[in-house]
Amino acid sequence: MNLLSADRDLMRRSYYAATSPREREYPALQGGRDCDVAVVGGGLAGLSAAIELALRGHEVTLLEAREIGSGASGRNGGQAIHGLACDVEVIEQQLGQADARRVWAMTIEALDLLRQRIDQFDIDCEWRDGYLGVATNERKARALHAGAERLASAYDYPMRLIARAELPHWIDSPRYCAAVHDPRSGHLHPLKYTQALARAASDLGVRIHESTPVQRLIEGARPQVITPSGNVRARQVLLAGNVYLQGIAAQIESRIMPVGTYIVASSRLDARRAQALIPCGAAVCDNNFVLDYFRFSADHRLLFGGRVSYSTATPRHLAETMRRRMLDAFPQLSDTTVEFAWGGFVDISMNRAPDFGRLPARDYAPNVYYLQGFSGHGLALTGLAGKLVAEAIHGDASRFDIFARLSHRRFPGGRWLRTPALVLGMGWYQLKDALT
Repeated sequence: MNLLSADRDLMRRSYYAATSPREREYPALQGGRDCDVAVVGGGLAGLSAAIELALRGHEVTLLEAREIGSGASGRNGGQAIHGLACDVEVIEQQLGQADARRVWAMTIEALDLLRQRIDQFDIDCEWRDGYLGVATNERKARALHAGAERLASAYDYPMRLIARAELPHWIDSPRYCAAVHDPRSGHLHPLKYTQALARAASDLGVRIHESTPVQRLIEGARPQVITPSGNVRARQVLLAGNVYLQGIAAQIESRIMPVGTYIVASSRLDARRAQALIPCGAAVCDNNFVLDYFRFSADHRLLFGGRVSYSTATPRHLAETMRRRMLDAFPQLSDTTVEFAWGGFVDISMNRAPDFGRLPARDYAPNVYYLQGFSGHGLALTGLAGKLVAEAIHGDASRFDIFARLSHRRFPGGRWLRTPALVLGMGWYQLKDALT
């Protein structure tokens, strides 16, 4: 299945696309070119790496198959949250406590880096501080608070624990019974942020080419990326296209799976009504395995995500199904309508940990890097990942290699059977969420 075309129409229906008109376009690649680093993928990871490499004096060419931000970077939930998609125990088991603490610290650095780039490049992306993790029953409330207490004791990252009695001061919803609040995380308009990073990269001298899908990677001492209308030869290549790199690097493709995620935007609310529903103004996410996440936009629409598809097929009656989920959280919104419904694919790894590394090379130093497996938790981490790979390409791989030491398994079943296997597995987790 061609994922590039599968989610193109859904992306066009997004609230983000409607509220972030393209101010700058970039020409398709024509002919051949040589450069220091070729970056494949015009999302947050690729753009972050391009900016960091340009700041270090490298000549960079970035190739995007569609438009800047047309993948997950420009249509996600807009939530920039501490940590990884996996539990910290996954990192501890593989790397030990000391390096797990380094990884955790880098996820917090990712939040700081995001704010730094907003200031550095004067980006208007509607940033707002605050993240609220919520629980739907008492058992999950105990797990939520226990996890927060462990982060405070083992990782020096305190958050405010919120019991049922004080919950209405933070969120007015009958669905939730407890919460934790992190003022350091937050939320933004992801497409405005991604487009602004592209402008910053271009202004720094990065050559950006849209409508330039990479068809083939020729590995070697000086690798080449081949496109329909030209090619780029470089000293180093970065693959940052995630699930959209189908067929380009088969040795890592089987370690991630495309998962469809979907979001709706309500009709506009009165500012006071929106404030009453989430008085703290934070982004909100529950701690179910198949989770709901939501926040208010700057123009007071509830942006609500939570439906997923593990079969790559878009769910039927998407807007109405998502509206019902939204009303489970806020029955007060029964008089509102859904005005936007969109989605697309994210990449998940088997253990939900990020997968960073280099393609193996035989008779020359490895020179093809990759960043993938953000598993739906990449808005902040993609920015740091770009910085880490730029450090490695520039000569200091110490921080990049901490992540590269994480081991990743292939999804079982091969190209044709791994999707049905994942559908069955996720059905079990959905049932578990419903019963516990």
